[in-house]
Amino acid sequence: MIPWPLVKVAPRFKMFPMQVIPVIDLLGGQVVRGVAGRRDEYRPIVSQIADDVRPATVARALVERFGFETVYVADLDAIMHGRPDTGNWKEIAASGLRPWIDAGVGTTGAAADFRQHLLRINIDATLILGLESLVAPVFVYDLCRSLGPQGLAFSLDLKQGQSLTHPGWRIQSDRAKAPLEIARMMVKMGIRQLIVLDLADVGTQCGPSTLGLCRAIRTEFADLKLVAGGGVRGLDDLKALADAGCDAALVASALHDGRLSRMDTESLAR
Repeated sequence: MIPWPLVKVAPRFKMFPMQVIPVIDLLGGQVVRGVAGRRDEYRPIVSQIADDVRPATVARALVERFGFETVYVADLDAIMHGRPDTGNWKEIAASGLRPWIDAGVGTTGAAADFRQHLLRINIDATLILGLESLVAPVFVYDLCRSLGPQGLAFSLDLKQGQSLTHPGWRIQSDRAKAPLEIARMMVKMGIRQLIVLDLADVGTQCGPSTLGLCRAIRTEFADLKLVAGGGVRGLDDLKALADAGCDAALVASALHDGRLSRMDTESLAR
């Protein structure tokens, strides 16, 4: 009898539940639509679910139309210019959404300022540490211990699959810049929530390009909360991300364009 050839099959992961986390990109006091990370091209959203582009209006629509409880907020004024829009953070939280906020924090000092902002406006939020803003990886170790693993998430920021490391982050070898190597480093430092975000996919309706990387991260780190962002067109892309091991996905355009319904998002959460 001739034995069957050995075929290496990619591991499959439990597909459900999958959490959808809506995204609000803030710029100049308005909600804007991200386009492939080209921030000079970001314009106010055109939405089928919200009557205007004010953050409070969009946040209420996300709660009322979808029943969301969590939101990812990219404060582009803070990321690009160091001017956090804390007033709109408060408005978003007042809608009933618990925010994950990327405010361009890259040092322990900036994280302390972030916490002071939250205390002043009395909201509970998760701090996003974005790779593009992180001045040195040692700050991750410090913040994991001061904030705790549930108060912090790391965003593995990519552009066309390449790591967007801050100029101040001295990495000697190309291997150390590889996304999977950076993910391993962050987990060793204490990260328990990791976002894989390819900015080149954002708002392009091209589908997520990070499925392979997400699968590789999940294979190594079974207990990590793994979130993917960029390129989600609809239900099929969310199922593909879930099949690659993701626990959640960041979504913006598909919600505003009507390509995802409340029935879709709730079916994934079951």
